[in-house]
Order: sequence, then structure tokens, then C-alpha cells
Amino acid sequence: MIDIHCHILPSVDDGARHMTESLEMARAAAKEGITAIIATPHHNNGQFMNPKEEVLEKVKELNNRIAKEGIDLTILPGMECRISGEMLEQYEKGELLTLNNMDKYIFVELPSSQVPLYTEKIIYDIQLKGLTPIIVHPERNAELVENPEKLYQLVKKGACTQITAASVAGKFGKKIKKFCIDMIDANLTHFVASDAHNLKNRSFQMKEAFKVIEKECGSDATYFFMENAELLAEGSMIMKEIPERIKKKKLFGILG
Repeated sequence: MIDIHCHILPSVDDGARHMTESLEMARAAAKEGITAIIATPHHNNGQFMNPKEEVLEKVKELNNRIAKEGIDLTILPGMECRISGEMLEQYEKGELLTLNNMDKYIFVELPSSQVPLYTEKIIYDIQLKGLTPIIVHPERNAELVENPEKLYQLVKKGACTQITAASVAGKFGKKIKKFCIDMIDANLTHFVASDAHNLKNRSFQMKEAFKVIEKECGSDATYFFMENAELLAEGSMIMKEIPERIKKKKLFGILG
């Protein structure tokens, strides 16, 4: 199993605070059946800056320590890029790191409360560069939860999305869990990843999430997400189904 979104690098953001914590997370991941993790530190989110070359160096250091400790896990490079009007310019300057540094897939993080007006244009422009944009944790964006049509339009226009394992497992509440299941049913999401920051209150939850998905959506859905993570890590074309609108449930007792 591959986890494509994790804050395991030490001392770079609000994830692992030091190398000891990174190694504890690595052991926990291996125990959960995760064989590779894409380390995706926050970048350009108003709080953290993690330039590409620094991330690559940190990944190398962590892999060396993991090997010394005999942990059966590989760390791959990546980055959680906050959306901005300058995103394409930053990519062209070589400042942004694509997932596994393959210039195929790139994470796009939206603010938690709303979807910036220029989002659709950035999603379009990213694709013109030959990249596939992946919107991370859309289920935790207030505007997308309230207006799923906006999410449908973004996916229809080429964006992929990644939901968080803890959201699927119900750790962020019933509403967010239900939205995740609705997204899966409507083919509006393509990846499940941990977004783990630590082992206390933001841990991996991957096994638990896949149990929920299997129960609610069937084993084909579980296979789809696991396979897509593998395809992404090797820079291959991922599987996609035709996106559908999330059906709003009619109020009980109201006809039509």
C-alpha cells in the first residue's frame, strides 16, 4: 500500500517535529502495511516554505535513517502546494515539487473556507503544462461541501482529488464522512491518503478507511484507490471513471 500524502519529514512544517518522531511514524506506517510514502510538506501556505531542493535533501536523509533502523519503508518526494495566482510561475522556475518528482502529478491545496475565483483557471493552466492537478482533502473545504456542483465542475474539467483516510473513517465528523462516500459514489475522487502529521491526533487511519470503503462502496472501490496510488507513484496514467453530480437527497415527505 502506498500513502501519497504525509507530513513525515522532520522539522519542516506542522508534521513530525524531529527525526525521532519521523522514525516513529515510519514504524507505524510499515506496521499498517504501507510500503512507500510520498512526503508532502506544506509549501507557500502563508506559514511554511519548503523549496524543492531542500525537500529532496530531507527525503534522502530520512531514507538513510529508515534504512539504518531496518524499517521496511521507502520515502518518495512530494509537496503540498497552496494554490496561488503565481503557482505556474513557481513551477516554471523549478520551485515546486511534483509527486515523486516525475512532472506528472501535482498537489493543489485550497484554503479551508472557500474556493478562490481563479481556481478553475489554475487547474486549466496546470494541465497545459502536461501535469495532472490533484486537489487535496476537498471534503474539508467548506464551500465544496456546501456546493458539490463546484467540485463536479473542477473534476469534469480535469482535476483529480484526494480524500483523507481520517475523514472516511469518521474522525472529522459524520457530515464529512458522508461527503466522502458521496464523492466516491459519484466518481469525484481518485485517491485516499493519510495526510498524517503525527501519531497522536493525526495518524494514518488507512486500514480503517479502507474497511469503511469496502463496507459502503464495495471491494472494487478499495482496489481502485490502492491501484491509483501505485500508478501515481510510478508516473503512469491513473484510472478514472466519468464524474457524476452528487445527488441531493430530497427532503422527507416532499414530492417532486
